[in-house]
Amino acid sequence: MSSRRNTELFLLISAAFPVVLLYAMYVITTGTALTFQTLAVPLGLFAAFAAAHIAVRILAPGADPAILPVVFLLSGVGITFVTRVKPELAMNQLIILFASIVLMVITLALVKNLDVVKKYKYSLGAIGILLLLLPIFIGTEIYGSKLWITIGGFSIQPGEFAKVFIVLFLAGYLAENRELLSISNHEVLGFKVPRLKLLLPLFVVWGICMLIVAFERDLGSAVLFYTIFLLMLYVATGRISYVVIGFALLAVGGFGAYKVMSHVQTRFQIWLDPFADPSGDGYQLVQSLFSLADGGLVGTGIGKGMPTLIPIVESDFIFSAIGEEMGLLGGAAVLFLFMLFAVRGLTTAARAKSDLAAFCASGLTAAISFQAFLIVGGVTRLIPLTGVTLPFMSQGGSSLLSSFIIVALLLRAGDEATGREAELSGTGIMAAQDVPVPGGVSAAGTRVYGGNASAAGLTGSAGGSHARPGSRLRRRLLDTPESGVLGRVALAKRLTVAVFAFTALFAILVGNLTYIQVFKAKDYQNMSINNHSIARAAYVKRGSIITSDGVTLAESIQNEDGTYSRSHPNGNLAANVVGYYSTRYGTAGVESTMNETLTGSKDYSSWMNAVNSLAGISQPGNSVKLTIDSRIQSAAEQALSGMSGAIVVLDPRTGAVLASATAPSYDNNDVEASISATEESGVSMYDRATQALYTPGSTFKVITLAAALDTGASSLQETYSAPSSMEIGNADVTNYENANFGTISLRRAFAVSSNVVFGQVANQVGATSLVQYANAFGYGQSLGLDFSTAASIMPDPSLMTEWELAWAGAGQPVGQGHTAGPQTTPMQNAVMAAAIANGGIAMNPYVVAQTLSPEGTVIKSTQPRSLGKAVSSSTAQQVKEAMLDVVEEGSGGAAAVAGVKVAGKTGTAETGTHVNSVFVGFAPYDTPTVAISVMLENYDVHGVKATYVASQVLSAALSAQGL
Repeated sequence: MSSRRNTELFLLISAAFPVVLLYAMYVITTGTALTFQTLAVPLGLFAAFAAAHIAVRILAPGADPAILPVVFLLSGVGITFVTRVKPELAMNQLIILFASIVLMVITLALVKNLDVVKKYKYSLGAIGILLLLLPIFIGTEIYGSKLWITIGGFSIQPGEFAKVFIVLFLAGYLAENRELLSISNHEVLGFKVPRLKLLLPLFVVWGICMLIVAFERDLGSAVLFYTIFLLMLYVATGRISYVVIGFALLAVGGFGAYKVMSHVQTRFQIWLDPFADPSGDGYQLVQSLFSLADGGLVGTGIGKGMPTLIPIVESDFIFSAIGEEMGLLGGAAVLFLFMLFAVRGLTTAARAKSDLAAFCASGLTAAISFQAFLIVGGVTRLIPLTGVTLPFMSQGGSSLLSSFIIVALLLRAGDEATGREAELSGTGIMAAQDVPVPGGVSAAGTRVYGGNASAAGLTGSAGGSHARPGSRLRRRLLDTPESGVLGRVALAKRLTVAVFAFTALFAILVGNLTYIQVFKAKDYQNMSINNHSIARAAYVKRGSIITSDGVTLAESIQNEDGTYSRSHPNGNLAANVVGYYSTRYGTAGVESTMNETLTGSKDYSSWMNAVNSLAGISQPGNSVKLTIDSRIQSAAEQALSGMSGAIVVLDPRTGAVLASATAPSYDNNDVEASISATEESGVSMYDRATQALYTPGSTFKVITLAAALDTGASSLQETYSAPSSMEIGNADVTNYENANFGTISLRRAFAVSSNVVFGQVANQVGATSLVQYANAFGYGQSLGLDFSTAASIMPDPSLMTEWELAWAGAGQPVGQGHTAGPQTTPMQNAVMAAAIANGGIAMNPYVVAQTLSPEGTVIKSTQPRSLGKAVSSSTAQQVKEAMLDVVEEGSGGAAAVAGVKVAGKTGTAETGTHVNSVFVGFAPYDTPTVAISVMLENYDVHGVKATYVASQVLSAALSAQGL
């Protein structure tokens, strides 16, 4: 026995070196000198474990020699990181840690033999269930879960202690009934299934776990308890059927909980896509992934990472802090220690002198090891978050105290071990009902209990069994492989399977951690919402964002501490285009799309920048010059004041965005307030210009007309009947306000915007052709060279009826059973108008004109790109003429600008409860330099027409261009 304790002492001394070294590294990062006083925590911890070693040497000399050193190493790393991320809680955690070590020794002294569990198993079970369910009635809800009970100024988590009592109860119950559970079964379709009454414990545990999920909102504890029970049941009986049925019940319960419990749905949705709500429900997991990505292979170094950005990092997410600052190597080392704990714990079970001790050891080992798997799997997004703590490492008294009680019981089980060759003692129903026959051993090595030994072909005297010689019960007891030496062999095999299972689980964790910290790290670091990357860039002067006419929209100002803050000297001008830069919420807009250029990191736009980037030298960011003209942008934003809608102004020749305004807008100096604000307050971060899909109304007739002319389906001179209403496709198509235009030409129908005529024209063109032409103008794709838009929508032509096609041609999406169209963004409408002004060639819009070095020299200029030729130049010319008539003779007169010919198309779009006013156009007519799209919501409320607003903005744009 002394050799085991000597090994333990050697391992403790070896573990002291990394523990002291890690804490010393932390002390150095705080700027404190290394002295015995500053290293008092790791040295004191080593002394405490050394004292515990002496106690174990006296109280449990035969215990496993590796468990205590593993726990010391885990505890040392844990207290170091708790001190690192939450120094104000460090002293309290240290006191609890020392108290836990004392409690471990006291438990070891009091529990001299685990056989006492047999006598009190039901009492232990009752206490365990009481502790588990007590928070339902008197618990305090914290962070959405009702797990804690508050007494005075202290709070405890009864569930942490409940797992110890329940494991002991299960061990006692299974030790008494394992043979009955293992042999009593019948076959269903060739599959051995336990009798229904034997499944009762499984259903009871399942029901308790469902109660925990429902009322305590604690998914982690429920999964942990249920898995421990299944493992112990398998180890006791060897019946795979119990495991299969158990997991089937788990699947049923999980599916039911997901369907009816919102908190379970939230957990799963966060797991599936935490980036769907990175600033809300998914924030904690997203920050964990960002931290792990920062850690890489070797870590940032203790004290040099940003784990404190993770809420409650000291508890549930302590492993994320370890992974960030110790890297993959450190994180994998921690996982290896937990795997080693599982192996040594199950080895203790295999050496146990009794089945009860074996079951205790296997259950207690699972309580620690599987809990570690649950929490690490959750914070690394392998499985949904469960909210359990990381044993020995997370901040929290209840977890720490219960974990050290488990260690004491494992040491006691190891001290009682007799080796795998010994028979199991106290094997269930046989021990309870029969008296062994002296010397009665079968040829197979199975001890015979009770009855007439000679009847079984054995030697020895009878032992007074209650079973009749030759009875069915007696034959089962004789044939069972769960007793004697064979029972030891069977148990050892199952424990070997358990060892492989836990090894596989931790190997999966290491593999997943490698994926995050090595293969996926760059993707996470380059995300625009990665506030970690942004915070690291705080010490680099971020480049400015300026307009085409030299007005600064965003710049960096140096603070007293050497960091830089983002400033917007011209207020919120073009806020939807510029976006924001936040250490918490990441980046958006140009701040996001041009992030690497603006931060000066990994910028290869010039040879000097490339050399500096490769060398890792910090350099000022490059500036970005936009295509936005501040004068046109200001005019557009002023025109939208007090309304909801969007205005886009393009250069039709290149696709350059001269203005992009949305209302309501937001304050990019106060992102947090903007995110929490509502549109009713006049603040919105929703960019209507690029993301909102609207009914285009009669502005879509530009595409319908272009398609009809380009395909030869009609001409501007062709006449049509234009009554107030006409039946097309067995349903009515009506003109706006039921206007009756009689018989008019297509050119005139375009000017007065007759829905009836364009319904007829659309059916002449055909659904397939109309959709093809819409796509040629940009529908069905995200527009933008350096930004993105929502794709404008056209319906599936094969699903459109004549009536739906007629209304689509008039710009109104109708229909059922499929996606209705057309639906357009204001940006798409601007591209459409610009294509007509540009001779039928649609240009892909862009907002970044140039990249400038910190010295102001041009590094890169954006080259315009075409979406393709939407229609021929002759068709475009005819549509231009028709659009000129709209402004000069038709419904768009209010869009006119003095001294300049303006062409355009009006539209009104009914949205069900309100009416939107729409306009697209361009100017000057002969040589267009400006194309505009205006969308005003709720025209029926404010009465301002889009044509009036377009005139104001066009006038400002032409003035800015000197026309």
